[in-house]
Amino acid sequence: MLAPPPHPRNLEASFRDLGSARPDVRASAIEDLSRHARADDDVKKRAIPLLEKRLADEHPRVRAAAAVAIGELQAMEVVPAVLLAADDDDAYVRQMALNALGELGDARALPRLRRATSDKRPEMRYQAVIALSRVAAADDDEIGQVLLAATKDDDDAVAHIALRVAEERLDAGKPADPRLVTRARALVASASPHLALVAAIFLGKAADEAGHALLMRVVRGEKIGGEAPEREDEQAAVELAGELGLVEATPHLERRAWGVMRFVKDTCSFHAKIALARMKHPRAIAEIMRDLESTRPDVLGAAVVAAGRARIAEARAILERLPTVAMDPELVREALARLERAANEQA
Repeated sequence: MLAPPPHPRNLEASFRDLGSARPDVRASAIEDLSRHARADDDVKKRAIPLLEKRLADEHPRVRAAAAVAIGELQAMEVVPAVLLAADDDDAYVRQMALNALGELGDARALPRLRRATSDKRPEMRYQAVIALSRVAAADDDEIGQVLLAATKDDDDAVAHIALRVAEERLDAGKPADPRLVTRARALVASASPHLALVAAIFLGKAADEAGHALLMRVVRGEKIGGEAPEREDEQAAVELAGELGLVEATPHLERRAWGVMRFVKDTCSFHAKIALARMKHPRAIAEIMRDLESTRPDVLGAAVVAAGRARIAEARAILERLPTVAMDPELVREALARLERAANEQA
């Protein structure tokens, strides 16, 4: 018989279990403590020295959990200890330490992250590409060079994440790096379907039409190179069709949003509806607006996200009056920020 999952620890139990003799208990206590500390600055101050101590724990699982928690808590005072953890004997601890250095964004991490981008192990290069791009002191030219080199990596996962990071930078308002645009045009014809699709997504967001034909194939539900796209990439491609205003995608998006006679549920239905609403599709907009009045938290949350990503201006008033008890305030803030950016772009 399967046991029910354990309840999250309260605060004092989290502190107590940091000293457990069992490494799995110490690691899970760190996760619970991080959750409490993110919500209370006094708890955070108390927790950080204990988390730093656990970076030297005898068990790698605990050390890795501590590195993750330190990154989540933005514990800048622990950067030197995390830099040491980036050279840990355990590979997974090193990865999580690199990840934490990226979350912390401190310039002191740059030399270590630069070395890691040429590490012999692809999993280290993977984490280094993500982390270095998050360090504010790394200038755009350096990040561009790192991403460009990573797109030529022998490991497809490293090349894939480099294009994903480049795409995220476009989403954040950074201009497209011409070197990456040129490289992505070549990768659209890659033998790797996953690399080809993420290159097409990057190009679409960079206002380059070289990947539009591939995006349309994905919207139609076709396989690429005989393989189904990765779910996250497929959803991004479907939603991007609306952002790009690919009117020819409309019937395919309608099918994916609402299925065939309502009996077939598509894995990209949510993203297809956002794409249609982005192109001012009346039914898609009406359904999202209706769901913004739902009393079901899951339906309401999805509608808040959809309204922001689809740039539905008429949703602003509803979003502004949503009670904080009914919805995660961060979701609402993000949706309103998207609407504000859209309004500024049109002004």
